[in-house]
Amino acid sequence: MLDNLINLVKEHAGDAIINNPAIPNEKNDEAIQTTAGSIVDTLKAQATSGNLNNVLEMFKGGANSNSGVTSAISGNVVSDLMKKFGIDNAQASSIASNLLPKVMENFVSKTNNPDDKSFDLGDIVKNIGGGNLSGMLGGLGNLFK
Repeated sequence: MLDNLINLVKEHAGDAIINNPAIPNEKNDEAIQTTAGSIVDTLKAQATSGNLNNVLEMFKGGANSNSGVTSAISGNVVSDLMKKFGIDNAQASSIASNLLPKVMENFVSKTNNPDDKSFDLGDIVKNIGGGNLSGMLGGLGNLFK
């Protein structure tokens, strides 16, 4: 899942990362990996802290749905970019606001597209859920009834 997410971030990294003077060119791949890692880490944190239903709602209702998950992802991406690359909040926020809506929209769309096998919701739940898979899958079934 992480490799596919890295590729998805890379597809949309253009102006936000690649052409951004705040991120040196030799650090572009690292910034892309940091962004993808932040997305996965945030989804894991949300799922393991009892917010799995919010994560699943995001995938069901779209990345722009009104759950706090997308806000948490954005905040963590901003924080991780600031720490890793020494950029200020405004620069990191600009990267997140330019990049994440496209990435998350495509991530959710690909997950919900039965013809696109790059992301599978069951695999995502397994990856983010850790050891609590059976309870999470029960919640997943209830969500889509």
